Amino acid sequence: MKRIVLFVLTNLAVVVVLGIVASLLGVNRYLTPQGLNLGMLLGFAAVIGFGGAIISLLISKPVAKWSSGVRVINEPQNADEAWIVETVRKLANTAGIGMPEVGIFEGAPNAFATGAFKNSALVAVSTGLLQGMTREEIEAVLGHEIAHVANGDMVTMTLIQGVMNTFVVFLSRVIGYAVDSFLRRGSDSNSGPGIGYYISTIVLDIVLGFAAAIVVAWFSRHREFRADAGAAQLMGRKQPMINALARLGGMVPGELPKSVQAFGITGGIGKLFSTHPPIEERIAALQNAQPGQV
Repeated sequence: MKRIVLFVLTNLAVVVVLGIVASLLGVNRYLTPQGLNLGMLLGFAAVIGFGGAIISLLISKPVAKWSSGVRVINEPQNADEAWIVETVRKLANTAGIGMPEVGIFEGAPNAFATGAFKNSALVAVSTGLLQGMTREEIEAVLGHEIAHVANGDMVTMTLIQGVMNTFVVFLSRVIGYAVDSFLRRGSDSNSGPGIGYYISTIVLDIVLGFAAAIVVAWFSRHREFRADAGAAQLMGRKQPMINALARLGGMVPGELPKSVQAFGITGGIGKLFSTHPPIEERIAALQNAQPGQV
């Protein structure tokens, strides 16, 4: 329930902020008495599309901490926590990035990385994962998350999402205006867009949004193979990552907040909309990789 409330409140806040920005820039006045101002509409679509994605990225760390109940390890409380922090430090140094914050959250097996910047990210693992894996396997999972950070996946995914959002907003309104104009052909009324515009725009926002989600999910799945290979490179061998994936394949992965699902070690089901490839495909990719590829 806490995650749902936070998700709704965060999105409402983002919508309000973007509405104010669009109003201040004047790009929300793309519907004119002369017709659709495509330049204004493109500006509006970019503000809404990229603005939402960028704001989500900038607040990803505090939102992830709050929604997942992450406890950041500022001072290790036992030998296991000290080992986790030092392992992340070693992997971060090998990857050439700044030391991320390291956290633990209660739950079934999973892990994630998030943050807007490479040198100030957050890497978190669940208690279920720590209890169900060997240290070598845990190190491989941490290497996978560090690889996400080092590859700049959070920023790349934000840009991809921003582009997709922009196309959705732009195309839905262009097509909606064309549909409305067709329905009102022959009418002398010029009092602004009619019901055809609003219904078409809403329907197209949903339909095109699903299409955009498929593209984003496809790219996310591609990143997972890179992060697996990155973990193997950081550890100097691929077997620990293969073992970790095999272990995860026999576990029930914990659910992550929507804001960090794409950066977890495991994902959901549904081929087109899944952010992660099947475990079997990831293991096969590592097993078939040439020495120079891992």
